[in-house]
Amino acid sequence: MKIAYGRVSAKDQNPERQLVKFRELGVEDRFIFVDKQSGKDFERPRYQAMRLMIREGDLIYLDALDRLGRDYDGIISEWKYITREIGADIVCLDNETLFDSRKFKTMGDLGKLLEDQFLSMLAYVAEQERKKNRQRQAEGIEVAKASGVTFGRPRHDIDETFIQFYKEWKGGHITATAAMQKVGMKRTTFYRRVKEYEEEQL
Repeated sequence: MKIAYGRVSAKDQNPERQLVKFRELGVEDRFIFVDKQSGKDFERPRYQAMRLMIREGDLIYLDALDRLGRDYDGIISEWKYITREIGADIVCLDNETLFDSRKFKTMGDLGKLLEDQFLSMLAYVAEQERKKNRQRQAEGIEVAKASGVTFGRPRHDIDETFIQFYKEWKGGHITATAAMQKVGMKRTTFYRRVKEYEEEQL
């Protein structure tokens, strides 16, 4: 059976581009699972629902590996669980040459060894990239501060109250408008803080 998983980082983002790809591959809508939240962990409702449905021989499509998640140790663990423990396969559409578990399976034990090395290399490269990005960001801030730039928002904007109503909104318990009113922010400010908060969680 063909199954697909898509993800966007926020409720106001549109996953349609991913859905079009999945439908073109013949995946039925009822077997397309989409989450609208951060990929910092795997406690996502639609991902967990898909995980329970997967059976041996199934083929899972992802638009890209980072749609599965941002935690690369977790990605490796999930990849091995799906492909080895369950016996399903994963294909990442943005780079099928590298991210197609079926290719490793045809090589037997050698394939497992190559897959392990490949996934470990992926995790290492991703971690180094994250470190570089953090370092560049810190250096950029230092240069800007030295040039007299002050960094805008006071930290109290994203406080416990903001986080509380952000979570209520994300959980579907209140509307975005209600959340804005509760935290006393205008629409543009609210969504800017949401973006900043979600980036911190990645």
